[in-house]
Amino acid sequence: MSLHVQLSPEAQENLRRQRRNSTISSVLVSFLVVASIFLIMGFFFINIQVKETPTIVTYEASTPDENQIEEKKVNTQVQRKPSAPSSSMTKVIAASNSTSPVSIPVPDVDVTTPSMDFGDGEDFGGGWGSAGDFGSGGGFSKIPSTMRKRCDPQERMRRLKEAGGTEQGEKAVVNALDFLQKTQSADGSWEQSYPIAMTGFALLTYLGHCETPQSKKYGDTVLKAITYLVNQGVKADGYLTNAKDHGAVYEHAIATYALAEAYTFCSKLNIKIPDLDKVVKKAGDRVMKGQAPGGGWHYGYGQAAGGDNSVGFWQIQAMKACKHTGLWKDGEFTKHSRLALDFLKSVQGADGAIGYRTDPNRSPGLTGGGVLAFQIWGEGSSKEAKKGVDWIVKNAKFTWGGHDANLYYHYYMIQAMLNHGGKEWDKYNDMIRDPLIKAQNPDGSWTQSVGSHGPINLHMATCLAALSLEAYYRFLPSSEK
Repeated sequence: MSLHVQLSPEAQENLRRQRRNSTISSVLVSFLVVASIFLIMGFFFINIQVKETPTIVTYEASTPDENQIEEKKVNTQVQRKPSAPSSSMTKVIAASNSTSPVSIPVPDVDVTTPSMDFGDGEDFGGGWGSAGDFGSGGGFSKIPSTMRKRCDPQERMRRLKEAGGTEQGEKAVVNALDFLQKTQSADGSWEQSYPIAMTGFALLTYLGHCETPQSKKYGDTVLKAITYLVNQGVKADGYLTNAKDHGAVYEHAIATYALAEAYTFCSKLNIKIPDLDKVVKKAGDRVMKGQAPGGGWHYGYGQAAGGDNSVGFWQIQAMKACKHTGLWKDGEFTKHSRLALDFLKSVQGADGAIGYRTDPNRSPGLTGGGVLAFQIWGEGSSKEAKKGVDWIVKNAKFTWGGHDANLYYHYYMIQAMLNHGGKEWDKYNDMIRDPLIKAQNPDGSWTQSVGSHGPINLHMATCLAALSLEAYYRFLPSSEK
């Protein structure tokens, strides 16, 4: 026997409605699940693409296609990590362990790559300075072109040969620098007699080869020399001398000249040496304030009349080096240089000679210093300068061992004649170059004992000879401007 239950029409309709709703719900749930799966996979796929497909930046110079995607600009400038400082930058300078208020700490060296803007280009050298180790310091792009080219060994050799120099002369200069390095005292000075002036001579010789505190071979030597002179200037409020006699004014000017050139290099290379700028400024001011009203200088600063040209030429060179430091305002040197040249004109002889004080016939070998003074202060084409060159052409001789080979005189003459150029320079160069090179001692020094105004010792003779052989590239002749 079976039992059958008959559903009412309403119940059947409700059942059909429930089935329909269940089916719709199942479809919706299935759709949402599938959509969720695709959404999750989509996010996962996008992340993979972002991580594994970086933006590609090309550096080709071709014009991009219009349909290409515009890329973000990329800064291709490289920030170079500073190289490790040389030993000269890591040493304590001038007894840094001392409590002395004048000792100088280790300089803070930070080399950057700035622009180039230096000198007025209207005078001998355009950017008085020096030459040397191009690769060791980096940052030589700051140095004016006339100086920077001398800091490139290849450019230096090119200039050397074009000016009439030889490789043997360049080797002689390097041998002299080696000699000076070996004979430097522990405190950075040279010689017991007039050590400040002798240190100034040596420093000028190193700077003449573009050797700076950053140079690999001579960096320590140069840095010690600079800091020795700076310490002396700090102790004496900018007066660079220990001398008690007439040598004091010589000494101050020679050291001022050297420190001013050193400051030019250090400031352009961003080498920080404490108090260097202050000492140079005070030293240069003393030179200008010590000029006599008539335009000359004496064996004591501030004397009223006349002047001694031998000591005056160093003041004139020191002023020029100071001018290029940028520590003074434009025009501050105009009055003093004008007075100095006027004084030289007043004491020049009819034949062009410029001698000791007001007598052109007394030590006329100084004429080269007078010609150089006219050249470095923008009057190289004046009749006075030309008359001086004529005197040198007619009278200059160079026989090693004799008085006519006085290096003190020829230190000026070789610069003056090189700057003048032409057949007069060729004649003078042929006369002096090879005998001077051959006269060098095996240890790199030069020995000379002559009369008035001659080198007073082995050190001074060596520096004057080396500076003379550096003239081929140390200065930029006017004819090349």
